[in-house]
Amino acid sequence: MIIASRIVLAVLAGLGAFQLGAALNLDEHIADPWHYAAWAAITAAGVLIGFLVGGFAGRFLRDRLRALDRAADRRSAAELTVGALGLVIGLVAAVLAGWAVLQLPIIGPYLVVPVVLLVAYLFSRIAARRHVDILRLLGMRSRRNETPPRLIDTSAIIDGRLVDIMKTRFLSGPIVVPSFVLDELQTIADSSDPQKRARGRRGLELVSDLKAFANGGFSVRQAEDGEEPGGVDGKLVRIAREEGAAIVTTDYNLNKVAEIQGIDVLNVNDLANALKPAVLPGERIDVKIIREGKEFDQGVGYLDDGTMIVVEKGRKHVGSTTTVEVTSVLQNPSGKMVFTRLADPDSS
Repeated sequence: MIIASRIVLAVLAGLGAFQLGAALNLDEHIADPWHYAAWAAITAAGVLIGFLVGGFAGRFLRDRLRALDRAADRRSAAELTVGALGLVIGLVAAVLAGWAVLQLPIIGPYLVVPVVLLVAYLFSRIAARRHVDILRLLGMRSRRNETPPRLIDTSAIIDGRLVDIMKTRFLSGPIVVPSFVLDELQTIADSSDPQKRARGRRGLELVSDLKAFANGGFSVRQAEDGEEPGGVDGKLVRIAREEGAAIVTTDYNLNKVAEIQGIDVLNVNDLANALKPAVLPGERIDVKIIREGKEFDQGVGYLDDGTMIVVEKGRKHVGSTTTVEVTSVLQNPSGKMVFTRLADPDSS
């Protein structure tokens, strides 16, 4: 790109300088044959200027084209198509608006081009951002809605279990990590607290694993400038609402806020709770009681999957493994609690 732009601008600038030398009538001011040398010097100067300017123009075009490629990769075919149609309609509206502006005295001719560009941009921008609603009005659906993107929250990355879920291929669809989530991970990784720093660095490593195991594609979405109410959570909700995406998280509050606004949420904790073995009242299990409970004479232990077991009259058995009988099961958003009593009443 840089070499091509250098050559094109050098040729164009050289031709322009050649025409300039011819228009100056150098033979009237400089004796023959030195006017040919002056003409050649002007042409060479034009070629050199074009060559130098071409380098800057080539780098600029290269960066813009790369940014355009990245933007296209983050957009679905439906969004690009609807955006292009919006641009066509915008150009038609821009011509009408430009004709009206042209009638203004004095400033009209100077405002035509800016107005045309602004109207065309607004139409294409709005069409691209609202392409899902536009297709829905026309009786069509964006293919991307069939397998909506999965917006990954910071909490789900740091949690670590998401990579294992990806390995089992239970989570399908395009995986999208917003840039502000990466920024938050970077901030945590740069924390002065050793524990936070370790979690942040581990999170950044897990992002690479997500990219490797994503079975529906992986992308990083560049966030638009501007503050959003609710910080990172607010931005996630806005993007999910605009693009019809589902949020993957372990954050209970974000889960509830998104559900209230009609956004699909995939909570890793909910999946983990659903996969825990069912424990029914009356069933007997062996559990190691590791500490005292909050209530009098209670003991607390855990199953292998992390489920908390509360043992009535289990305080005397702290540090030992005993057989208990399930009396009830309490399910709450943070997990499952199983209440039990000693299977052998005489051991109490």
